[in-house]
Amino acid sequence: MTSVVLVGTLDTKGVEYGWLREGLRRAGIEVVMVDTGVMGEPRVPADVPRAEVARAAGADLAGLRAAADRGAAVTTMAKGAEATLLRLHAEGRLHAVLALGGSGGTSIATRAMRALPLGVPKVMVSSMASADVSPYVGSSDITMMYSVVDIAGLNTVSEPILANAVAAVAGMARAHEQAVLTLGRPALPGSGSRPLVAASMAGVTTAGVDAARERLTELGYEVLVFHVSGTGGRTLETLAGQGVFSGVLDLTLSEIADDLCGGILTAGPDRLTAAGRAGIPQVVSLGALDMVKFGPLESLPERARYRRVRVHNPSITVIRTTEAECAELGRRVAAKLRTATGPAEVCIPLQGLSTLGAPGGPYHDPAADRALFSALREGLRGSAAAVRDYDTHINDPAFGRAAADRLHAVIRAGRAAA
Repeated sequence: MTSVVLVGTLDTKGVEYGWLREGLRRAGIEVVMVDTGVMGEPRVPADVPRAEVARAAGADLAGLRAAADRGAAVTTMAKGAEATLLRLHAEGRLHAVLALGGSGGTSIATRAMRALPLGVPKVMVSSMASADVSPYVGSSDITMMYSVVDIAGLNTVSEPILANAVAAVAGMARAHEQAVLTLGRPALPGSGSRPLVAASMAGVTTAGVDAARERLTELGYEVLVFHVSGTGGRTLETLAGQGVFSGVLDLTLSEIADDLCGGILTAGPDRLTAAGRAGIPQVVSLGALDMVKFGPLESLPERARYRRVRVHNPSITVIRTTEAECAELGRRVAAKLRTATGPAEVCIPLQGLSTLGAPGGPYHDPAADRALFSALREGLRGSAAAVRDYDTHINDPAFGRAAADRLHAVIRAGRAAA
């Protein structure tokens, strides 16, 4: 029977969770209720009581209560909820998960949701959903619904919103269960007939990446393109770490420049590491390392106002990376690739790294580019990573096709070696 897991604090939100459970049961859905509350008494019964959730995190519920530390309790119950949902999923008792809450409840439930595989339906009704939800969603496929009013009782505003959540998750759960029954397994990325490849792209590298994508499609691959917006890079890293991809064509690394220079679209210090750790073949280029992204022009930090500034769009302003910054970026990229356990190659477009950095463009700076290339080559000296030069800019279709052909070659070589 189709099963939805409800996960939340049944002391403070018990009435609302009871309402959700009844709505799902009327829709013919089996419900597993998981209680993540600590201090108050649950207002409705749970299928997985809070003491069991605490034990799943290696903790004792009585100890959490005695400590009276809300922050520690939230962290512990989030860890326990994660372990509990993974167990229920492995047992075939979770076809979707639904939760509701404020900041604390959202933090607990979404940590557990993020641990579930991509494609498992995850719906979070939250009073935080109209703000920045990136800490809650991360690189997962959580569906956030704004509760409009705080989740504090049932009323003429909250009931239709919760009813929509019930209807949505019931439909998602049925579709997901049917996929599992039809395929004999979850419909996960990379489970199709064509090998799956990741590619990274920005607006300033689109032409080159599009050419590479078209060439890889001709060669029989399915290509997922990730926009290097911070979240896009983190998602690419997450899926690569899960072994989803047969290869990675990482042509656009601007998130690494943002990480170095304080830009707003960083993917964090672990960008360009997951494929290497997983042994996945990768071909890398240096797309958009000639710029750092900030917000609207008026938000540009004082330290950046006297650099080469370009308004990319009303929301994004970019500055040109300096020669010193480019040298450091070369060292960082090399250090990441040196640790790769699978085949890795770097394709260098000698005539420019973006639409702005191509010959005649406002960010065309051969000296800065040479500093990047030299530091990269020096950092990879003696390593297994090959470096190939191309006398073109990154958006020349010939470069994109050549990079795609190189990825195809290293994937085939890896298969032959296996």
